[in-house]
Amino acid sequence: MKRRAVFGAAALGLLAGASAGHAAPLPAVLGQAAQPTPLATRSALLAAARAGQRLVLAGERGLVVYSDNGGQQWQQAEVPAQVSLTALAFANAQQGWACGHFGSLLQTRDGGQRWQLVLDGQRLAELELAAAGDDEALRNAAQRRLAEGPDKPLLDLSLSPDGALYAVGAYGLAFVRQGEAWQSLHTRLPNRKRLHLYAVRSDGPRVFIAGEQGLLLRSLDGGAHFEALPSPYKGSFFGLLLTREGTLLAYGLRGNVWRSADQGDSWTAVANPVPVSLSAGLQRQDGSLLLLAQNGDLLHSRDDGRSFLRHNALPPLPSASLVEADAGHVVLAGLRGLQRLPLSFI
Repeated sequence: MKRRAVFGAAALGLLAGASAGHAAPLPAVLGQAAQPTPLATRSALLAAARAGQRLVLAGERGLVVYSDNGGQQWQQAEVPAQVSLTALAFANAQQGWACGHFGSLLQTRDGGQRWQLVLDGQRLAELELAAAGDDEALRNAAQRRLAEGPDKPLLDLSLSPDGALYAVGAYGLAFVRQGEAWQSLHTRLPNRKRLHLYAVRSDGPRVFIAGEQGLLLRSLDGGAHFEALPSPYKGSFFGLLLTREGTLLAYGLRGNVWRSADQGDSWTAVANPVPVSLSAGLQRQDGSLLLLAQNGDLLHSRDDGRSFLRHNALPPLPSASLVEADAGHVVLAGLRGLQRLPLSFI
């Protein structure tokens, strides 16, 4: 649901009037602040994260809400753009990032209460052009991107313990922020078809990227070089989960879950009784794992992802993301808003 929802006509339609080699005009929504609404918690929400003890959710039209009491009450944040936000990542209780449509990247320095737009699709295209160097084919491709305008969404973020921030998205978009500088990763990725990149996870030297058509990429040197991994599945992977034990899970279309204990060199299929695409996952404070199906079902593992038990949605909710609220609750984010769910059945 999350990955399909983020590809709206506004995100993927080419902007008219652009000519090759010239940047198209920026969409007006990048300069229009998100509107306050009393229906914030019942609006379409696509991303969820923790900022210290605070919960932060984000979604359509620049909507961001946050809670300081485990998801019982929520407040709406100040966001300077009315773009759909697809992913959140926080380094600590104060510093965080959001990404979304039109190549938007936003930053917060106060735990998600106020946000600033720091990058857009035009700037990302300029970064790709700079990375192309003297390669004529790459330069021509980057110039076409610039001419098309900032119409392509970013879909996922990952903050590494070393401070590096990775962002990936549609049509092979991939970038890294190290220090204060942003760089395109396109020339480093074995992704000539420009397949959509749906997920990225990093724990420092290890960086994993997953996408459509079973694409799995790995770097073992902090993103300096990437290699394609043998893929156990030819359908789309919508998410990755790196556990504290070092295990890697790749999950996605039709409920497929694959587990690797050797950094992606080999994979084992994990049985899943839910033939529904999986959109998000997390490791709880107690070490157990949760995967979220798009119908709101939860899969729960206490053996580092070797097996999962199904827990039916109560009630069913088109779901995109989840975050642990406290030891006894999670908050689900979806197209009908949010739901605070007790975990007493686990």
